[in-house]
Amino acid sequence: MRGGRVGEPAIERLRSSVVSKLTDVPKRILIGRALRSDRLGETLLPKRIALPVFASDPLSSVAYAPGEVLLVLSIAGVTAYHFSPWIAVAVVVLMFTVVASYRQNVHAYPSGGGDYEVANTNLGPKAGLTVASALLVDYVLTVAVSISSGIENLGSAIPFVVENKVLCAIGVIVLLTLMNLRGVKESGSLFAIPTYIFVAGVFTMIAWGAFRGLVLDDTMRAPTADYVIKPEHQGLAGFALVFLLLRAFSSGCAALTGVEAISNGVPAFRKPKSKNAATTLAMMGLLAVTMFCGIIGLAMASDVRMAENPAEDLVHNGVPLGPDYVQNPVISQVAEAVFGKGSFLFIVLAAATALVLFLAANTAYNGFPLLGSILAQDRYLPRQLHTRGDRLAFSNGIVLLAGAAGLLVWIYGADSTRLIQLYIVGVFVSFTLSQTGMVRHWNRHLATETDQAKRRHMVRSRAINAFGAFFTGLVLVVVLGTKFTHGAWVALLGMVIFYATMTAIRKHYDRVAEEIAAPEGPSDDSVRPSRIHSVVLISKIHRPTLRALAYAKLMRSDSLEALSVNVDPAETKALREEWERRGIDVPLKVLDSPYREITRPVIEYVKSLRRESPRDAVSVIIPEYVVGHWYEHLLHNQSALRLKGRLLFTPGIMVTSVPYQLQSSEAAKRRARRQQEWNAPGSVRRGPAQVRPKESSEHKS
Repeated sequence: MRGGRVGEPAIERLRSSVVSKLTDVPKRILIGRALRSDRLGETLLPKRIALPVFASDPLSSVAYAPGEVLLVLSIAGVTAYHFSPWIAVAVVVLMFTVVASYRQNVHAYPSGGGDYEVANTNLGPKAGLTVASALLVDYVLTVAVSISSGIENLGSAIPFVVENKVLCAIGVIVLLTLMNLRGVKESGSLFAIPTYIFVAGVFTMIAWGAFRGLVLDDTMRAPTADYVIKPEHQGLAGFALVFLLLRAFSSGCAALTGVEAISNGVPAFRKPKSKNAATTLAMMGLLAVTMFCGIIGLAMASDVRMAENPAEDLVHNGVPLGPDYVQNPVISQVAEAVFGKGSFLFIVLAAATALVLFLAANTAYNGFPLLGSILAQDRYLPRQLHTRGDRLAFSNGIVLLAGAAGLLVWIYGADSTRLIQLYIVGVFVSFTLSQTGMVRHWNRHLATETDQAKRRHMVRSRAINAFGAFFTGLVLVVVLGTKFTHGAWVALLGMVIFYATMTAIRKHYDRVAEEIAAPEGPSDDSVRPSRIHSVVLISKIHRPTLRALAYAKLMRSDSLEALSVNVDPAETKALREEWERRGIDVPLKVLDSPYREITRPVIEYVKSLRRESPRDAVSVIIPEYVVGHWYEHLLHNQSALRLKGRLLFTPGIMVTSVPYQLQSSEAAKRRARRQQEWNAPGSVRRGPAQVRPKESSEHKS
């Protein structure tokens, strides 16, 4: 018996180790080994990796933005195509304006807040939250549009893909999510090769096409060159023509999506961060406009024909093409005209185009989690989004983005034509407010700056941002006017939902912070109760902490200490200073956690106390909020629940929750009282009482 008892702890440890490995091994296979916090610097990106990571969206948009321009112009027939070069020029001017404006942003605000930080600091919290809502919606749409467009490109070669678009699109989203959970640098290295192959392929196509057309005087013919477009509105003129051109321009502005991601991702760059980010912005802008203009030019030279409804509006030899016709993207038709169908370069570019459209979503996978982390730090989103995962990526934000994009793909059937109508609005809302905020930023600094050289630099920067604000604001009006009824209202509705949700979360956190703030003098929460305690788990000094400490002091246990886990050095330092300032007469022990875990260090420490004195019992006291609404459970007590779940299965450990009732808990009390008015305690679980017949009772007796 005695030998069996001695072996029990070993058996328990072995069982715990086996269970831990069974759950941990699949995770390690999928996302890799956990990284220590002090290795964060190793994940920073050089410019050659940052370009495909943060600029894959605007670079890949040249695969569909030229087609969107031609699709809109086709409404007026092929004669309207001669406006496409002028629309391309307008897009180029806008791109250079936005890039020049954002170069000022990354120098002035290198902390990674991007448009949100600029608007929040200079225009106020409401403007900042509007920008954040717009960016969050746009990041979700970036994933949905990029993946859906890539599936459609791939589907032209593989019928199974186009027959199962939604399933394949969601599968790609899951794959990208796993790759990004492995870390920013690792995913960036994986994505760099296909992005650079795509860029090289497009430049090769432009150069060879220009050489053939200008030097060799060859005639390049797209596969649709012989088709005739049946216009929906023949001979548009006046306001109708202007409206059509503005709508085509707003569709071409899809080439600008993702430009803001670099300003949001400055902290991910290697030092000097601002300089490297500004250089990457310039490289991205130059590459994107060159590819966009080159594809538009080659499309005109090779007589590409596109239509919004190709089955009826594209005619060959007087006969509509019919529903079986698959309309290939502009870039695919141009590549066929320049390289020849089935040639090696054509196949390489087609494969790289499909792949880079999938990888374009990576811009959102890096921008959304970073922005979510900043918003969580400002208490606009749940705190869990501010936490880095095992691979030092913001894992919760990555998973949230994947879920939202997957839902959108499912609702819209992975149809890029329908999804792209929702696009652009959020981008230009953030562009306009950000540049307006930068103008106020320079005005504020010019009011105090006396150095003439610095003043000249500020005046020049202000002029760039002022022109950017005017131009992007004008484009925003155009986009809203031309796309609202085509689906842009859905994006605006999404922004309103995000805004309202984040406002409600901030109000909740502010209300709770005010309610639990630790008073300077004595309070009712410091009155010592009469229960036992050994270890009090704390994260901050507030009312729940003081109540838990007071609960412990009259327990007369042999040892009493407060225990905290060092996840954020700045917060830990502030906790120590506050502890000493208040003169709390309980020793504070801080556990280091290089992998940012909370549960495991506490479990290991408590187990070590048990190993030192196996006959003693260890009591762990956890301060815990009591809330009244279901959604508040998502915002609080997550760490406490995980700890209790582990500690309750640890032999010799007693777990005590010290509840602190928030004001919202009154709602739960009222619900409970109403329930008791209708049912006796336990009646719901037992069911209604059954009245038995008298004779049955007598027979039993």
